[in-house]
Amino acid sequence: GLNITDINRVIKTAFAGETAGVVYEGEKRFDLVVRLTKEDRKDLSDVRGLYISTPTGEQIPLEEVATVEFKNGPNQIQRDDTKRRITVGFNVRNRDVQSIVKEIQQKLNANLKLPPGYYTTYGGQFEHLVAANKRLSIAVPVALLLILLLLYFTFNSIKESLLIFTAIPLAAIGGVFALLIRGMPFSISAGVGFIALFGVAVLNGIVLIAEFNRLKKEGITDIYERVRKGTSVRLRPVLMTAAVASLGFLPMALSNSSGAEVQRPLATVVIGGLITATFLTLVVLPVLYILFEKKTKKDTNMKRSVNIALLILFIAGSIFIPSYSSAQNNTGTETRMVTLQQAIDEALKNNGIIKSANYTIDLQRALRGSAVNIDKTNIILSQGQVNSFYYDNHLNITQRFEYPTVYKNQLRLADERIKGSQYQLAVNQLDLANNVKTAYYQFVYNINKRQLLYAQDTLYNNLVKASTVRYRTGESTLLEKATSETASFEIKNLIQQNEMDISIAQRQLQVLLNTKDAVMVADTVIIKRDIQLPTDSSVIANNPMLQYLKQQIEINKKETDVQKAKRLPDFIVGYTNQSFRGIQNVNGVNEKFTGLDRFNSFQLGVAIPLLPGGYKSKINAAKINEQIAATKLEYEQTVLGGQLNILLQQYYKHKSAISYYETTALPQASLIIKNAEKGFRNGELPYIQYQQSLSTALKIRTDYIEAVYQYNQSTLAIESIIGIK
Repeated sequence: GLNITDINRVIKTAFAGETAGVVYEGEKRFDLVVRLTKEDRKDLSDVRGLYISTPTGEQIPLEEVATVEFKNGPNQIQRDDTKRRITVGFNVRNRDVQSIVKEIQQKLNANLKLPPGYYTTYGGQFEHLVAANKRLSIAVPVALLLILLLLYFTFNSIKESLLIFTAIPLAAIGGVFALLIRGMPFSISAGVGFIALFGVAVLNGIVLIAEFNRLKKEGITDIYERVRKGTSVRLRPVLMTAAVASLGFLPMALSNSSGAEVQRPLATVVIGGLITATFLTLVVLPVLYILFEKKTKKDTNMKRSVNIALLILFIAGSIFIPSYSSAQNNTGTETRMVTLQQAIDEALKNNGIIKSANYTIDLQRALRGSAVNIDKTNIILSQGQVNSFYYDNHLNITQRFEYPTVYKNQLRLADERIKGSQYQLAVNQLDLANNVKTAYYQFVYNINKRQLLYAQDTLYNNLVKASTVRYRTGESTLLEKATSETASFEIKNLIQQNEMDISIAQRQLQVLLNTKDAVMVADTVIIKRDIQLPTDSSVIANNPMLQYLKQQIEINKKETDVQKAKRLPDFIVGYTNQSFRGIQNVNGVNEKFTGLDRFNSFQLGVAIPLLPGGYKSKINAAKINEQIAATKLEYEQTVLGGQLNILLQQYYKHKSAISYYETTALPQASLIIKNAEKGFRNGELPYIQYQQSLSTALKIRTDYIEAVYQYNQSTLAIESIIGIK
């Protein structure tokens, strides 16, 4: 008669506390919390001994109605995007996060095979690193472009701007070497340090070029004199510019306090870069200035065109180079297209599971040679006083042979094991081909879903623009505008998720093909996969797994025959040759025998088991293995037959859904979108009805792609059961 809720309330009150009332102190109000004292809630026995009330008012300890013990369980069930998430966290020491994650990805891809529906993602600092790298790939080119533009506005000369801009690669050399010397990886803070370094390094170039130009205006026409004098005059400002920045960053470079892991890379880049930038600026920049000034100004218009072209190329390079580098895959190879059949053939050729199965066949073939394995020949040579005080020698040779049927049955057993390994190869090939087809169609499905999402994004962008105009003109409310923007943001979020799904599908296909190249499916339009449906369930006999289990029965039968044959007698053949030195009486006549006189004898024996119980037990065990294999075969036939019937029902269900979409729903969806847009533009259709019409039509298109995908998945499952690769 107890209630679980009441018991939980008592336990919660006793150990966690429960509000029993309110205490007022003037205008202040506090909850009155009741719970056991600290001494009464320290041990598991305190939980067991907690008294609870029955409906009749009787007090009984909790252990009378509940088992109280420690057990392992999840401390928290986390969900992300309606999916359960298991988090494995760790700290990184003496390594950079990117190389750690790359190594983990390689090991997981090689050793971890997740069930369908499970996948791994990498978050935390690595996720921040990826996002920061994307932002940095934009920030660095923008910073370089702004520096170049400011230089151009300062000197009004592309030539001098590019001349000063050479300080940036000179500074980058020192920053890279400084990180290398201190053993620091490139990080986001180091990237920010490079941006700061470029700005400071350019100042030195500005100081020198500005001084050269001033001397030129004063009438110093000799280039070498101008460079010598300008460099001498501006040596101290250049050194001070670099020294102030370097000394200012020195405490950060040597810091070991909290946050030093962010400060040290930034300061190291700036200090190292300024060292090389200062030296190289004082040497390289004057040389480049002399080379630029020596060039004859033959055609001003041509030169201006060349300068403009160089500026455009530089800007384009700054923009496109980061984009190109970010588009490369982690192996540095280009993406290649594969068809479904090419993917299956490549997987069957390169996949490690198939290679392992082929090695197993080679192993069984190699073991066949040991089926006829005759025991080692025994050769015994002895010497001693056998007949007299003379030393005689004795040579004994024996050989043991099993019953001939043992060797014959062992050969048959080896042949059956070879067939078994070949059937196992067929099972692995079928599973791999099915996995490749599943991953391939998953890839195609996500690509088609992306195309549909892009189309939806275009529609909702137009809707946002229309809603914004209507709101500005006072024809609609802010709610309409906010609703349109929310729907547009939702589609953009789905596009981002779809990009991740495409990346996951691409990686799955790459793993199955066992290739380092990035692969892309050649089919970009999802289509229905044709199949010749079976007329009855007898077609499952072609399933390699059933053939493999049948072969296991044959292997166990041959094993039984081998054990029966080993119960038969063994044969022993022997030969003896020895000497009898001394005087021997032969037919009443004494004759003297030497070591050259030899005496021979032959042996022929039979080894019979006196206690055959051990052989009988092995025979019984082999027969039990036959029964186990037969039971597995029968169970697998039942399971596959049931699965085939279920899949056929799913196949017809999805086929019916596709027929409905193709004949009725899709044309209606196009008509709905067309008329809804026309009515909304003309003001004949209210916003709410327009949005509902769009949602209905877009959902029809999404459901159609999903139906085709499910149809293909059921088709692939049917092919796997009836043994089609």
